[in-house]
Amino acid sequence: MPKIVPSDTIDGVVVVELDVHADQRGTFVEPWRKEWFPDRPDMVQANHSEKVLGSLVGLHYHLKQADYWYVVRGRATVVLKDLRPGSPTSTRTLVLELGEADRRGVYIPPGVAHGFAAHSALTLWYMVDRTYDPDDELGVAWDDPDLAIDWGIPDPVLSVRDQRNPRLAEIPAELLPS
Repeated sequence: MPKIVPSDTIDGVVVVELDVHADQRGTFVEPWRKEWFPDRPDMVQANHSEKVLGSLVGLHYHLKQADYWYVVRGRATVVLKDLRPGSPTSTRTLVLELGEADRRGVYIPPGVAHGFAAHSALTLWYMVDRTYDPDDELGVAWDDPDLAIDWGIPDPVLSVRDQRNPRLAEIPAELLPS
């Protein structure tokens, strides 16, 4: 049985230390079970993302949607930032390493910004508890100096969206968690 570890850094974030079963054929990992999160909404959509070495995604956040991430292949630095003003852990940052050498999943509640830096080519499999809603796809500049995040990648490969995300101080209050 995996170890379910609520984060002591960000309220509502849960890290799942997964069991890896290995033999001469390879490995087997069960990355998700609904019963591990009995009080959370059901996940309704799964997504598969492949990124090249040096890619940086985020920081993204949702006001309504939760995510569950699992790195299938490669290695990523995952950064979570609590944007919820009423949260007991508001403004805190959590940095995790996820990947083949460290089989863990992470549950990310709404209002927690999330991103990752690919330190190798990687495959990220993730689930969400709401179907895609473009109005709930929000972001904060990955290089916002007020957040001072060290992604460990000096010249990241970025999407147009991530190049254009505003600094946290520039985001209107109605687009932030309340």
